[in-house]
Amino acid sequence: MPSMTQRPIARQRLSRPRLTEAGFGLALTVVAGAINAGGLLLVGQYTSHMTGTVSALADHLALGAWAAVLAGLAALLPFLAGAATSAMLVNWARRHAHRRSHALPMRLEAGLMLGFGLLGALWQDSPLVIVPAVPLLCFLMGLQNATITKISGARIRTTHVTGIATDIGIELGKLIYWNRGADPRFVRADRGKLRLLAVLLGGFFVGGVAGALGFGRLGFVCCLPLAGVVLALGEAEIQ
Repeated sequence: MPSMTQRPIARQRLSRPRLTEAGFGLALTVVAGAINAGGLLLVGQYTSHMTGTVSALADHLALGAWAAVLAGLAALLPFLAGAATSAMLVNWARRHAHRRSHALPMRLEAGLMLGFGLLGALWQDSPLVIVPAVPLLCFLMGLQNATITKISGARIRTTHVTGIATDIGIELGKLIYWNRGADPRFVRADRGKLRLLAVLLGGFFVGGVAGALGFGRLGFVCCLPLAGVVLALGEAEIQ
């Protein structure tokens, strides 16, 4: 019989997968590219960036196309709401000293995406399923983009490539700049940043191809594996 003084064996904590900040951002960029391409196929509109949405909103407002104005607001306002929700969740986690401040918004995104995929798969033949699609996908993209922005200190954004392409151009310009002699204003490219930006751009493109193929063939059910990826990212530790 074991001794009465014998201490019980402590349960070992399950180790969580660890990701670098760049790896976390790359995974989310692939997801964003897939959702953006899928949104175009499913609802005829890109949902991961607001540049075109705001431009179209201004045009429609000037032309008095009020139905189109409301449709634009149905994309812009949920995106803003998603970003605001992420900021509140991340800041709450930090105030309460949670080690994974990204976990709550990632769980929320995965849960909403999972529910949306299931409902869409069950009622994809009904035109009513399209009604909540744009606001929900825009909310998810605002939530995701704000999360990685907060986590990375605004170094990484995932839901659109305009800023990424601009920063790549800046670093390329610095890379090929001709420095003369010992000029104190020596121009030096940040090669590490350039590599990261190029990888993020490629990730968004690969995600777009995968999303176009997946949503084009499977429809809304393609949200399910993407939700699994996001949930796994929420449970991972970021180095």
